Amino acid sequence: MLLNIDFIDETNETTDKDQALVEELLQFAAEKLSIQPQTEISVTFVDNNRIQEINREYRSKDKPTDVISFALEEMGEDEIEIKGADMPRILGDIIISVEKTREQAADYKHSFKRELGFLALHGFLHLLGFDHMTEEDEKMMFGKQKEILDEYGLTRS
Repeated sequence: MLLNIDFIDETNETTDKDQALVEELLQFAAEKLSIQPQTEISVTFVDNNRIQEINREYRSKDKPTDVISFALEEMGEDEIEIKGADMPRILGDIIISVEKTREQAADYKHSFKRELGFLALHGFLHLLGFDHMTEEDEKMMFGKQKEILDEYGLTRS
């Protein structure tokens, strides 16, 4: 396995199958993207209230969202990069609203499983530096996302 994933379910609503899906999909994506072995990430499942708090505090947007990523490799101003030969790569944290996942699955008329996989992969790509702030970046990120989801077999249906 390339990724060491720490799962935290603050909602007590995700099943072992839900977490296994996220684990398998992110391991698949890590292989496709040539991620080094023993890379660490965390995936936390929350409700809409909690993700709204996080969104308000860190993004100044006072509304619930579907997924938020905190990339630890993004260097801020006046930060010093610390590297060690024997240290694992730590990408960061993905936070997913289970409520929003259910809402969007219904809105887009596909399964909870498909939406959960989409959001987990979306958050993972953000940890790797992908973004969708410009049209060009969005095309690249969403193209990579679709390619991985299709190859994994988690298509929109």
